[in-house]
Amino acid sequence: MSIGGEVQDLLQTDADVLGWLEKAGFPVSKAAMRKVPRSLLQDTRDLRENVRSLVEKRKAGRWGDPSVLNKFLRYAQSHPQLEWNDPRQPALARIRNQDRPGCILAPVAEAAAVLLSSADFSLVKRCEGEDCLLWFSDQTRSHHRRWCSTRICGNRYKVAAFRKRQQGRVS
Repeated sequence: MSIGGEVQDLLQTDADVLGWLEKAGFPVSKAAMRKVPRSLLQDTRDLRENVRSLVEKRKAGRWGDPSVLNKFLRYAQSHPQLEWNDPRQPALARIRNQDRPGCILAPVAEAAAVLLSSADFSLVKRCEGEDCLLWFSDQTRSHHRRWCSTRICGNRYKVAAFRKRQQGRVS
């Protein structure tokens, strides 16, 4: 995120990373949390910047270096498991190995690799928010999505446009 032209990193601690993983649908087990590496925050930032670079290069039709991403993919050990919590609807879940520190970020790397290798990049867009650095895959029906989040960046744009209109009326 950028505030007043200055980039602000919302990931400042390992707890921030663990909270972000939880929100992203990649929760870390309590046992794995006890093994969180000292480098989790830096590893997360390194992976994030590498993925951002790869997305930008893929979008521009240029070559990228996937070595950092591939380092994390090597930890992506998982297996399917049938879960039967509803008698009418068993579900297939993916159980991820989290016994080594590198495994914590492996699902993020896996999701990025799938995006880079199989997404329709005409639908991968950079957020139009003035201070936003995020990219997203536009899965809306019309494919006219402009912001990473309508609640955050879209709302900021709409509030700014409203204020500009109000200033025009006052003058």
